[in-house]
Formats: sequence, structure tokens, C-alpha cells
Amino acid sequence: MTRHQHILDAVKAQGLRLTPQRLIILSAIADGEGHMNVDEVFRRSKEVYPYMDIATVYRTLHLLKKLRLVTEVGMGDRLHYELTDPTARHNHMVCQACGKAFNLSPSYLDEFRTRLATEFGFEPDLDNFTVTGVCSECQKAGDGDGQATAEAGSHGHEHQGE
Repeated sequence: MTRHQHILDAVKAQGLRLTPQRLIILSAIADGEGHMNVDEVFRRSKEVYPYMDIATVYRTLHLLKKLRLVTEVGMGDRLHYELTDPTARHNHMVCQACGKAFNLSPSYLDEFRTRLATEFGFEPDLDNFTVTGVCSECQKAGDGDGQATAEAGSHGHEHQGE
């Protein structure tokens, strides 16, 4: 079974066609490392299929997000995408200074979900929940208020495990 077989199965189950373009875009995301923005998905897809257009990438990402097969995370001023894991939800913490993304275990949000349901009768959608703030590296590099130096931002966009 491929790394993204669950997505192929889910697309088929919805009665949608698995076009070559969709498969190429899916493979580009699956083979990427961590979160990828639209330009990265487009570039990787175009390497495989030179006739790929950006509109197809946007439509496919929108479809995969609607089917809850990819997650969309705002990092800086861009949206980034990654495949979902159907066996385990996860959320993100994103540093506003450097843009680094960290996984946030859903267990941290379980109490929050329960409290909102109990106190307000509100069932939140926390499947696509992102917490923004300032990571420890940027706090050390800056003055602690999120205004880290340019050097602190050079440690990249990592996707760390839970």
C-alpha cells in the first residue's frame, strides 16, 4: 500500500475520477517534506507533467481539503498543505516570527472541545485548528515579543513530530 493509498481510496469512494493530474499533484504532496505551498506543489507537479497549470493545482488542493484528505495551514502570508493521516488527527502551532510549524497533539485540545460543548453547547471544528505564537528559538533570538532578528528566521520551516 502506498503512502497515500487512503487518499486514492477516499477519492474513488466519493465517485470522483482519479485523473493523471490529480495523481501527479497527490504524489507531489506525498513525496514532499512537511508542508508545501501551492508554488512548491505546482513546481513539483510540472516537473512530472510539463502541461500542468496552476489552476488545476488550486482546484485539486481545494478538492482534497474539502474531502479532508489534506490539511491547510497558514504559515506567514501563505497557505501550506500536507496529507492527513486518517489514523491520527493533529493540529499545528506556527511561529509568527520564523514561520516554523510544529505538530500539536489533539490531546491538548480535547479539554478545550469538552469545555466549549459543556459551557456553550458549541461543537468546535478543531480538525483544522492552528495556534500562532512565537517559538522558543525566536524568543531567545529576539526580545520575547515576537520581534526576532532576521538571523532567527533563518532556521527554516520545519515540521517537527509530536
